[in-house]
Amino acid sequence: MKIFRFFFPTAVGLMLAMPTNGVAQLSEYQRFEVLKYLDTYNAVFNDLSLYYVDTLEIKKLNRNIAFLLQQHADPYSEYISEEEMPDFRFQTTGEYGGIGSIISMRNRQIIINTPYKGMPAADAGLIPGDAILAIDGESMEGKTTVDASEKLKGQPNTRVRLTIQRAGESQTRELSIVRKQIQIDPVSYYGVIKEGIGYIYLSSFTTHSAESFKTALLDLTEKRHIRSLVIDVRNNGGGVVENCLEILNYFLPKKELLLSMHGRIKQMDVEYHAEKEAIASDLPIAILVNENSASASEILSGTIQDLDRGVVIGNRTYGKGLVQATRPLPYNGKLKLTTAHYYLPSGRSIQAINYANRDENGRVSSIPDSLTQVFYTRNRRPVRDGCGVLPDLVIAEDTLPTILYYLDAQNLLFDFVVDWRIRHPAVKEPSQFTLTDEMYDEFKKYVQSKDFTYDRQSEKILNNLKQTMTFEGYYDAAAPEFQALAAKLKPDLTRDLEYHKAKIGKYLAMEIMQQYYFEQGSLVYSLRDDKALQEATRILSDNSLYNNILTNIKTDETK
Repeated sequence: MKIFRFFFPTAVGLMLAMPTNGVAQLSEYQRFEVLKYLDTYNAVFNDLSLYYVDTLEIKKLNRNIAFLLQQHADPYSEYISEEEMPDFRFQTTGEYGGIGSIISMRNRQIIINTPYKGMPAADAGLIPGDAILAIDGESMEGKTTVDASEKLKGQPNTRVRLTIQRAGESQTRELSIVRKQIQIDPVSYYGVIKEGIGYIYLSSFTTHSAESFKTALLDLTEKRHIRSLVIDVRNNGGGVVENCLEILNYFLPKKELLLSMHGRIKQMDVEYHAEKEAIASDLPIAILVNENSASASEILSGTIQDLDRGVVIGNRTYGKGLVQATRPLPYNGKLKLTTAHYYLPSGRSIQAINYANRDENGRVSSIPDSLTQVFYTRNRRPVRDGCGVLPDLVIAEDTLPTILYYLDAQNLLFDFVVDWRIRHPAVKEPSQFTLTDEMYDEFKKYVQSKDFTYDRQSEKILNNLKQTMTFEGYYDAAAPEFQALAAKLKPDLTRDLEYHKAKIGKYLAMEIMQQYYFEQGSLVYSLRDDKALQEATRILSDNSLYNNILTNIKTDETK
């Protein structure tokens, strides 16, 4: 897993998965049309498989046809085959049988990337960078991560034998590991970040999220006696809606409207109200969000905002206001299908893209701000639909240099720490660790010793400008100035590594913390200079400022 996991998730997760109970009624004409096209599809598929000049891969063909659903519906509607059901269940439950580690491919080898704390892989002594040479005696040479994953997973309480090669060692190691039921805790970390202020990082909404969140919340309120709470759902792509609603009920009173859904068929229209008494009804809260907070994360933050129950801080969220339900298919597959829009208590939908409105090329675009409508929170604060959840206080996130993306993509941060760890068996804990100039100099020398290349945006823009100037006839007249500018922008790896030292150094330190203290260590280190978290603690430390924001009273602090 990339070290940018807290900042750059590659995709929005499962979103909302809910069963449908009603049966839609089709008119006689609609039923005829459906059956007609199903018969046509069967005939085309049969003729392709029998008479096409070359042999077709039936499974691949069926997958491609199913992919058309996404192109003509939305990215969240998809066909899930029987083979993909274990991964789908893992997304919704966070559970699977195995050794508890993320693996990746490096130099044509299967590599342990991130073992989970307290799981069999970590308990057996596996560390990041270990190369898996064989599983149960079968060589992994030429195998993919999918092949290895299938062999590593299995029924709990069964054994798997690994042959591994550790960096810096000449001899291989043999390990026998007992698989267990792996449950990824959706609460990646919680604790007290400042006197009286608690913090919970919620990474996903699985079937265990509410239970895990409640455990953390009760520990913080009853044993550590916090007076306010920060809930962090940045880069949380969503998940199971029921758990999101249960977490909301911890802070909102019984019978409070939390969410409503409306679909094309009447059976999908439903309202959700808090069903229990709140357990932290008066606890001041701040919720941290960013552009990768989606789906259930937006329900959590948006509902809290609409009911003026807490302050939302960070950046505008993703904008997914669609509901998916799973339907059973023949041969143990499922269809995940968008069946409704959801609406927050103010009545707004935060869906940012209208997939039903496509241009002549089938492309979709975000709803422009000028076409969004104003709704109002309980305290009459204005909020808008069609654009995700806009925080009460927007905190600009740091922009990262292009070179950092390439260092991560080419695994130089990860590989350096694997080598560095050989000479440094222990480091200080995340709250005390400091990346020294000597450590960073080691990293610079390491990068310079590798065949490292990276594209610079300034160089690309300059080349495009030259082509445009040449086409329009301006280049010859401006050639001396252009060449002088090009000379100043000449690639200089040493200069770039030093110029971006602060930002590269932070992510290098996060990688070090991850390899020594797992993902929790990397997160804890990253929070030490987190601007949004600092703003949240500032507001929660000032009751008048907190209340003024929620009652829409302008002060010097909130202008």
